[in-house]
Amino acid sequence: MTSPLDSLGIIAGNRALPLAFAKEARRQGVKRLVAVAVEGETDPALASLVDETVWLKVGQLSKMIAAFTSRGIKQCVMVGQIAPKNLFDLRPDLRALALLLRLREKNAHTIFGAIADELKRDGVELIEATPWLKPLMPTTGFQLGPRLSEAQRTDIEFGFRIAKEVSRLEIGQTVLVKNGVVLAVEAFEGTDKCLARGGGLAGNTGGAVAVKVAKEKHDLRFDLPCLGPQTLETCAAAQIAVLAFEAGRSLLLEQETCERLANEHRISVTTVG
Repeated sequence: MTSPLDSLGIIAGNRALPLAFAKEARRQGVKRLVAVAVEGETDPALASLVDETVWLKVGQLSKMIAAFTSRGIKQCVMVGQIAPKNLFDLRPDLRALALLLRLREKNAHTIFGAIADELKRDGVELIEATPWLKPLMPTTGFQLGPRLSEAQRTDIEFGFRIAKEVSRLEIGQTVLVKNGVVLAVEAFEGTDKCLARGGGLAGNTGGAVAVKVAKEKHDLRFDLPCLGPQTLETCAAAQIAVLAFEAGRSLLLEQETCERLANEHRISVTTVG
């Protein structure tokens, strides 16, 4: 558990993680939360969990930084994702445009790392959210749903090696395998679409094994591997038999709901690494 802070900023992306973070931060003693929320991405329910919410569009970097500096926020976290397509649909302000023009490679780590540098330039430190999120990060030996077969364990180990290499190359963090064959590798489309695509390539009986990892030198300030009920629903629709994720470096949200879905759809959910 981290030491209580008087004030903390949240750069909030989509789905349930920003809400889960706000609840954990409150529980662990953060007194004041100021959220920067993204139109069309952030769940409006976040507003009821924080003290102030500033809404902006993707690419409004100056407005985002000013939201924190004008309110005396010295530290912030980044939680939740922005839909990949929005990185191309954005209309950057001048500060964001200058940032993008400086980058030779544009991926989650280079873009968010550059945003962290811009925040720091104005006196706001982007810090890891992990100290507050440890209760949501399963460790070695975690298991939901049916017991794994030896063949599935072998595929998990194989998939873990492939996913680590793919993530090292900055391509993606998820792979799907079956019987030692790589069915799909996550790229720009994101995890859910990769799961749907790979599951469809496993044949009429399904049975693919999905493995999601953190990068070898993952900057834990952003883009943490995150799974939840929607991931399980996607796996069920794609007839995926196993969902494995890296122990101690991945988030599993709404674990009781995930356990119900794993049992209902006969999906083995486990940690690896």
